[in-house]
Amino acid sequence: MKILVTGGAGFLGSHLCDRLLLEGHEVLAVDNLYSGTEANISHLSKNSCFEFMKHDVTAPLNVEVDAIYNLACPASPVQYQKFPVETIKTSLLGAINMLELAKKRHIPILQASTSEVYGDPSVSPQAESYWGNVNPIGLRACYDEGKRAAESLFFDYHRQFGVDIKVARIFNTFGPRMSFSDGRVVSNFVYQALNDEDITVYGSGNQTRSFCYVTDLIDGLYRFMHNLIGVTGPVNLGNPTEVSMNEVATKIITLTGSKSKLVNSTLPPDDPKQRKPDITLAKALLSWSPKVSIEEGLNLTIDDFKARL
Repeated sequence: MKILVTGGAGFLGSHLCDRLLLEGHEVLAVDNLYSGTEANISHLSKNSCFEFMKHDVTAPLNVEVDAIYNLACPASPVQYQKFPVETIKTSLLGAINMLELAKKRHIPILQASTSEVYGDPSVSPQAESYWGNVNPIGLRACYDEGKRAAESLFFDYHRQFGVDIKVARIFNTFGPRMSFSDGRVVSNFVYQALNDEDITVYGSGNQTRSFCYVTDLIDGLYRFMHNLIGVTGPVNLGNPTEVSMNEVATKIITLTGSKSKLVNSTLPPDDPKQRKPDITLAKALLSWSPKVSIEEGLNLTIDDFKARL
């Protein structure tokens, strides 16, 4: 198959390109390079089955492909809060343009949605049936509500036009190629620890996340797209092992041998206090669950950061 990956030069997108090429597909990676970088895909430049196109998905795209993974959108608070209008445009116009392409070509399309559709959840773990607790006018709304509206578009195109859709709700993911300055927990902590800087922990540090290593996440996306016919989702993909911010910071200090100390800072508005996926559906439908432990994943991420620093 020839497969289009929007956001293909991003952290997740570049790893997805690796997996698709490994499986024998041709890949067209599209990215406007706002949060992605060509460095993430430079190792693929000489692969005859790989092509990169600089393009913003808020503009229509007409290419001959057999399937679409729609990953285009800044995914860290630092990135999307800097340009909130552009972020929501990417979520909405990008979804429409890719859905129109899927409709025209009669091909399947997978939407990389997010656990942020659950907002600051009032239930735990979060199952796909939970509708969420989202502030529609807050600083995070450009991303949270943008992704929620994109899901609505996907299901409306499915119901009205019969487009073959798949919606994956991605929980916190980490691994090599994360940007040093993207503001996410693991990248922040690892960067600060390797530089012996104080590690900034927002709030009390007792708030939790569930971290999935990138290759596990990509395996879930691949299984969802290629092994299930006629299943729309949404399906949660993430690691159900819940850890506090203080625990993650302490692990990273130990693994890096850092002299860093924890320093608390004010918790940003609407920052979720708890995040833990219910992956019952993914286990049943995809025979999928994460394999890489947080310690193993952190070691691989730390090695990558050291090499790039």
